[in-house]
Amino acid sequence: MDLQLTDKTALVTGASVGIGRAIALSLAAEGAQLAISARRVDKLQEVSEVIVAAGGKQPVLLACDLYQADAAKQLAAQATQGLGRVDILINNAGGSRSFKDLHVGEEAWQEAITLNFHRPRQLADALIDAMVANGWGRIVNITGKSEPEHINGAFCAKAAMHSWAKGLSRMVGKGGVTVNCIAPGRIFSEQILRNYSPEYRQWQSDNEIPVGRYGDAQELADLAVFLASPRASYITGTVIPVDGGLRKYQF
Repeated sequence: MDLQLTDKTALVTGASVGIGRAIALSLAAEGAQLAISARRVDKLQEVSEVIVAAGGKQPVLLACDLYQADAAKQLAAQATQGLGRVDILINNAGGSRSFKDLHVGEEAWQEAITLNFHRPRQLADALIDAMVANGWGRIVNITGKSEPEHINGAFCAKAAMHSWAKGLSRMVGKGGVTVNCIAPGRIFSEQILRNYSPEYRQWQSDNEIPVGRYGDAQELADLAVFLASPRASYITGTVIPVDGGLRKYQF
């Protein structure tokens, strides 16, 4: 299937490893021109080299620490300057912030909400007017689960993302812009390998995941790239899990 992305541009945050890297490589393979951002420039360079070696277009590399106060505004401006315009925003940067204690300091809460809600929202806000003016745009947010076993700052932020994205989708749909969220389950990444032992991963695969295994980043990237394409023009305002059936809720 031709996803019709050869004339499209995309900004992918958190593109140096894991899910973000897989999405960046997949968009490039479909012919999109990319700006990729992360804190580690050396990792971005590695992604760029893979893209170019496979025949893709040379990406724009943008080093960015999204926790800085003006990061979203600057990143949007740099991506727009480097690409000419941004048709597609993949909000992937962020990560779990597990709070095992009953009382957690405000600084930890602020960091979790900033990285997982405020910065993605601000990036979209900085780019949305140009998308509407161009009559076409895609915002795909990589979010997270909604069944917390305990307090996790990222889960709270991701729930806010789902609500915000749904509202935004209703305001910009007639402008040719779609807004969707993908909620990953257990997708292999640096974070997963760091946080969960092989023994736990095997136990969870056997007992909690219906398909019996953890997922690969490419399996999520395939959906993200489809949602970012003209082929997905009638899909908006959704939250789609990619989790092997891990979630227990019906909708």
